[in-house]
Amino acid sequence: MHSSAQTARPGEESWDIAVLGAGPAGIAAAVTAARSGRRTLLVESSDRIGGVMSACPGMMLGAGYPLGRSIGGFFEEFVQRLYQAHPPRAQRRDCAIPEFGPEVVYDPDYALFQLYEMLKEAGVCLRLSTRIRAVSCRETRIDSVCLFGPEGDRQVSARIWLDCTGNGDLAAAAGMPFRLGDQNGSMMGATLTFFMEQVDWEAAFARPDLYHTALAEKEIRQGRLHPDIREIYFLRGFYPGSVFFNTITLPGVNGLDEPGLQKALQEARRRCFELAEFCREELPGFQRAYLTRLGPTLGIRETRKLEEMHCLTIQEIGEATKFPDGIVACDNPIDDVFRGDAREYSNERALREGDYYTIPFRCLVPRQLENLLFAGRCICADDKAFASVRGMPQCMAMGQSIALAADMACRDGVPVQGVDPCAVAAAMARQGGKGIGGADL
Repeated sequence: MHSSAQTARPGEESWDIAVLGAGPAGIAAAVTAARSGRRTLLVESSDRIGGVMSACPGMMLGAGYPLGRSIGGFFEEFVQRLYQAHPPRAQRRDCAIPEFGPEVVYDPDYALFQLYEMLKEAGVCLRLSTRIRAVSCRETRIDSVCLFGPEGDRQVSARIWLDCTGNGDLAAAAGMPFRLGDQNGSMMGATLTFFMEQVDWEAAFARPDLYHTALAEKEIRQGRLHPDIREIYFLRGFYPGSVFFNTITLPGVNGLDEPGLQKALQEARRRCFELAEFCREELPGFQRAYLTRLGPTLGIRETRKLEEMHCLTIQEIGEATKFPDGIVACDNPIDDVFRGDAREYSNERALREGDYYTIPFRCLVPRQLENLLFAGRCICADDKAFASVRGMPQCMAMGQSIALAADMACRDGVPVQGVDPCAVAAAMARQGGKGIGGADL
């Protein structure tokens, strides 16, 4: 196995599988493709891998344990590396919000280190700070993509392209139809996270009002807190005295509007520092604490949703549908955050307690383009279904599944629409996926 490109002329290269976007979905896709023996390129527009794990460093990995059991696959392999490190760099804990079940709390620096290691071990060629300049299509296929980065322009071709950009950038540039946000064009709020260190956990978490909602309401009335801060949402970090804040959320942010994003990011920074100072002055256990690890950018929950072979609906989720081509299990609630101008959170249950559903592979397959697959938050799902499926572990499984499908398409010389969806589910089960392929969790 090797990851070197076949180069015809300077600035031109050819790969078996090219993955765009090095977030949880893209990393899982690239590692899986390379392990299948395919020459694999992974392209990331920023200067680091990780996606939301870098934008919101330390964000807990929720949704990996439906019914308290692991979804398996790439997710389980990754977290086991953290659990089994010496000393351990992650711990499974119950979420403070019961609807979310167990989650993984981890050392964010070590987690990213291990993801880099997995890419290196698999032989993936990684290019950072590299963006799409132009996409050339011929009939129903992507012919080539012009990428530009620190080394200049490169004209890249691939047998199969995997769009894991979150925003569906490659698909949109190739002419794929999409919907932006919900039916009204509204998108979930964008969040900037941070940590506070040297917090007295015993004092900070000894409170009947879990998120200080009554205090927040009073301080909003007095003008000390921004009206969007309806509750002060913080959780124990991995290391003692470390507290993770997922509180500062801005509604009405368009993740595709770069000038608007930068304006929103600076406003979010201001609110983070204000909230940290408020906590030092007013909350038990925070008197010696200080802000650290402020997210480098906003965490974007929702932009484009691509139109694919199957649109997952909230009715299918509510019926605990276990699709024949289901590639990952999920029981996450409808985690809808500040949609449009609404300044509210929703954690309503998506299906009956004690059951789960699966995400069908067909939600990741386009109707037309023959050499393109998707994974991550550009999945085809209705608004409420999307608010349940978007967990990072599910995105990892989506990425793993499209890489397996891409390998099958390369092997059999067929368009991605010609790959048997149930064969993809079976391959996921063979690679450790749980609760799929007719087997229970």
